[in-house]
Amino acid sequence: MTQSKDAPRAHRSVRGKYVPKRKICLFCRDKIEYIDYKDPIKLRPYITDRGKISPRRKSGTCARHQRALATAIKRARHLALLPFVAAHSQSQRVGPAV
Repeated sequence: MTQSKDAPRAHRSVRGKYVPKRKICLFCRDKIEYIDYKDPIKLRPYITDRGKISPRRKSGTCARHQRALATAIKRARHLALLPFVAAHSQSQRVGPAV
């Protein structure tokens, strides 16, 4: 038995693609215009455990606030309010001790 071209094919999945719940920018929700770089407690949730700035898709911030957030984190790092690298990755260096 051969199938005709018009016959419906069996689909692997009946469900559609997974669409995640849209994240709302916390800065827009709270109507925060200026992200203060001198407050590291507010900036810490937007940094990964390795010390990197978390991306928009993960943090849920809008493009405007993500740019301001990145600038604030970089300024706080420069003033030593936030670390450039996580403490555990500094202590695990491989190579000769100088």
